[in-house]
Amino acid sequence: MAIPARSEAPQIHRCPQPAYVDAVRWLPPFSALNRFAAVAYFDSDSASSSIEIHSISPNPHQTLTLTPQSSWLSPSRISSLATSHSHHRPFLASGTFASSLHVLFAAPADPPSLDSEVSIPEGVLHGGAIACVDLMEGGTECVTVGEDGKVNLVRIGDSGMDYRRVFDGSGLVSYTAAKWASPTEFATGGLGFGLQWWDQRKPGGAVSQFKGGWGQGRTSGIVHSIDIHPSRKHTCLAGGSLGTVFAWDLRWPQQPVILSGVGAGETGAHSPSESEVWEVQYDRYTKTTNKGTISSSKILPAMICSEDGILAVIEQGEEPLELLAEPCAINSFDIDRQNPSDVICSLEWESIAILTRP
Repeated sequence: MAIPARSEAPQIHRCPQPAYVDAVRWLPPFSALNRFAAVAYFDSDSASSSIEIHSISPNPHQTLTLTPQSSWLSPSRISSLATSHSHHRPFLASGTFASSLHVLFAAPADPPSLDSEVSIPEGVLHGGAIACVDLMEGGTECVTVGEDGKVNLVRIGDSGMDYRRVFDGSGLVSYTAAKWASPTEFATGGLGFGLQWWDQRKPGGAVSQFKGGWGQGRTSGIVHSIDIHPSRKHTCLAGGSLGTVFAWDLRWPQQPVILSGVGAGETGAHSPSESEVWEVQYDRYTKTTNKGTISSSKILPAMICSEDGILAVIEQGEEPLELLAEPCAINSFDIDRQNPSDVICSLEWESIAILTRP
């Protein structure tokens, strides 16, 4: 039986924006009073892209407002955005559709400002768009992947960046998602619901691979997003086409746990979405409904957002909990690490929604 908190509706604040929102990410707190988020914009009228830091605060009417504090103009539209959670010197990493990579350092002030940048120009890392960039937890290294089949590790310094190509599929494979698991391991995902596990201590290619082949032969789906829980680094959570969300456990590498979408009917699970799952994250706020000791094979609760406008929490063996249903796509979201009850998400209709769960 679900715990009572799951049945309580979140408080929702919708904030119209002046341009299309490509991505949103919480920033680590710079002060005890104010909270900040990074927003990637695309202005179709001027064909310009930018990243802005916004402060988030309640107004006298007890609704939340977003106030821009600092901005940076991108040379190309942003395809992926990641934020570090280092309190020493927070920074952002953005990949673009023109294949350039930019790291922006935020001065730890209140309000913060984007005070410096290092970058790698287009055409160096990838032959096309950077599909995903992910920052190592607490480190200065990021991984980039692209549909051109290239996988790169980039080391970030104050005055520049250098990179090392881990793999080049020469266009025969395609990568669309990546996530660090440890300082030496990361996972990637791509076409056919495929996942790969990489270990820098074992060069030469992926050390483990999963090829999705369920759902009556429908293997043309794409993994759009990956997450790895810090306490369960052997389990990779993936979301993609046809509302599909599944977990890949390295201890049983060819037996995925289907949580939603293709193949979910075989497990009796209800799928909250039938369209593209654009992002998936483990939800550290929702507690598992199992009583007693949680088995290490139990998949922890996860949150998804989708093309058909659904933001929901999925838990293995339980009915999904719908948090938000919009008449437009929800393209990205982020759960606040310091306050996991709070979620920020970007809506296709030039808007940002902030949810506060009870």
